[in-house]
Amino acid sequence: MTPQQLRNSILQQAIEGKLVEQRPEEGTAEELYSQIQEEKKKLIAEKKIKKEKPLSEITDNEIPFDIPESWQWVRLGTILNQLTDGEHKTPKYQNNGVPFISVKNMSSGKLSFFDTKYISEETYLECKKRCSPEKGDILLSKVGTTGVPAIVDTDTKFSLFVSVALLKFSKNLYNKYLYWLLYSPIVQQQAKENTKGVGNKNWVLTKISETIIPLPPLAEQKRIVAKIEELQPFVDKYEKAYTALEEYNARFPEDMKKAILQQAIEGKLVEQRTEEGTAEELYAQIQEEKKKLIAEGKIKKEKPLPEITEEEIPFDIPESWKWVRFGDLSQRIQYGYNAPALPKGVVKFVRISDIQDNSINWESVPYCEVSEEDILQYKLEENDILFARTGGTVGKSYLVPKVPELSIFAGYLIRSQYGKGLEPKFIKFFMESSLYWEQLHNGVIATAQPNCNGKTLSKMILPLPPLAEQKRIVSKIEELLPCCDKLK
Repeated sequence: MTPQQLRNSILQQAIEGKLVEQRPEEGTAEELYSQIQEEKKKLIAEKKIKKEKPLSEITDNEIPFDIPESWQWVRLGTILNQLTDGEHKTPKYQNNGVPFISVKNMSSGKLSFFDTKYISEETYLECKKRCSPEKGDILLSKVGTTGVPAIVDTDTKFSLFVSVALLKFSKNLYNKYLYWLLYSPIVQQQAKENTKGVGNKNWVLTKISETIIPLPPLAEQKRIVAKIEELQPFVDKYEKAYTALEEYNARFPEDMKKAILQQAIEGKLVEQRTEEGTAEELYAQIQEEKKKLIAEGKIKKEKPLPEITEEEIPFDIPESWKWVRFGDLSQRIQYGYNAPALPKGVVKFVRISDIQDNSINWESVPYCEVSEEDILQYKLEENDILFARTGGTVGKSYLVPKVPELSIFAGYLIRSQYGKGLEPKFIKFFMESSLYWEQLHNGVIATAQPNCNGKTLSKMILPLPPLAEQKRIVSKIEELLPCCDKLK
């Protein structure tokens, strides 16, 4: 049950006469209704209020539920001394003066003078001829978000815009009961059904007046309000707990994924096996492979990266693993090709915007003009990892599966390539871990367009397991992550 459903349930119990007991000594709503009508007749005779057209009788078909015998179904307009709305023409505003209230100043259910507009004293006196709010009256939103009540709890003079209705009523009614009644499901449903128009919809005064409500004796109205107010702190506590739980539930799948990846890169997701060798041996093989490719002129020799210091190491890893720098593992960290995108061509041109939710819709990828020499340099290969180096997605990575047609990658992407000693999916999962993102954020240049360069990526440290263990880790992650997705 949501907090709003709980509030509605309490209010529904209240307006059905089930929240407090009935007491014969408190009289009946029929007697109260007669007193209200006598008071209205007197005010009409004294010309303090206008006589209005009689409202239609309430039919059996309109009554939604049973109420206690001492209660009575009435139309809202029959128990009000006045129902009007604010100024229909937008007045001339000024920097200070008399507050001019619209729906936004009462949308929380309380009257607020924050960020209000102001009118002159002269304009206020003109508006006062139509409606004159006083302490104890009730305001009701009737345009846009309709059906929100607010009690006037101040002696400060102010005026109203047409979007707000003003309800003045008999001293034989308790304004706080009327406030909660207006918030109840039965009134809110009628507000919804009777709000008409396009754009800023309007709950017109005649329909507000025709709204049917249950009326208890005055003393019972006060006891109902006391019980509602007694329950409100518990509802508020429930709302805080509910909101916290909802936030936790929303975060849980992602937190679980982070926890799995953290366990993976700490060497805690699968067991270590002696027969699989060590990362030290693997690292030596990777360096030998790189030397061979440099000697063959297939990749460029790069400046040595700094040794990893003790201060850089964030957590312990198994003895068979090794802390390494990203650049020491990759054979190439390369910026993309710069060219205009074309609707037709021969060579596909993959950009940051073409990578969405860890996939590429190859049909929508544009083309570009590129020389044969540049194709050899920038051609995308299976198991390349692309890295967004700028914009709102900076740091996002993508492991290239089989490339369906000849393609190169654009300038706002960085490509990294690896030899046979690495499982590309292990590297990709590292690039989704907290350790990766922490290092990335430390290396991002904070500008209007956040960006990160190849040097930042190259200097990142990561824990390296033996190749066979990399594959077992990937297998376990792929087994567990779908469970996280199901939790969503």
